[in-house]
Amino acid sequence: MPYPDPFYAVVDSLAWVERLAKLGVGTIQLRAKNLNDAEALQIVTDALAVTQGTQAKLVVNDYWRAAIVAGAKHLHLGQEDLVDADLKAIRDAGLTLGISTHDEAELATALDAQPDYVALGPIFFTTLKSMRFEPQGIPKITEWKKRIGHIPLVAIGGIKFENAAEIYAAGADSIAVVSDVTQNADPDARVRQWLGLGSKEAA
Repeated sequence: MPYPDPFYAVVDSLAWVERLAKLGVGTIQLRAKNLNDAEALQIVTDALAVTQGTQAKLVVNDYWRAAIVAGAKHLHLGQEDLVDADLKAIRDAGLTLGISTHDEAELATALDAQPDYVALGPIFFTTLKSMRFEPQGIPKITEWKKRIGHIPLVAIGGIKFENAAEIYAAGADSIAVVSDVTQNADPDARVRQWLGLGSKEAA
């Protein structure tokens, strides 16, 4: 399967990781905030345990030390996290690396780190995070995909299933989804919709 998968779920708890893994989601990012080192190591270890035996690839957000110690295989860093991260240690541990970007300067910084994918956001307005960046809009996806070439491009921020076809068509290789699943009245059904679309795109 590709990495990251066309449908890329981003969640903040162990319960969500387990639920999505059981539904067959291939790429799941655990984005739990404000943990100390011990808490981070515990949740990463537990998340790896609940995804074992499933096809889910667990992506650890931010906590690169915990990811290394726990034996995770995938890591995602924001620009702030990237400043303090030991990229050599991350690569030596065999972790893949995805990086968030929001403007030209951040894209340059990300590309210097030779990432396995670049995330662009927010594509649309999002209420989940207070963003100092305006929505990027769909045309920016096409522009950035041309810039980064073979590196997978992940679109994130306020994206709903109804937007998916247009965003893939614009050049996104993967769509990261948060609230369209976690705040949905029927999250499991929504995930199945995404997985159905994703498998068609990947075919």
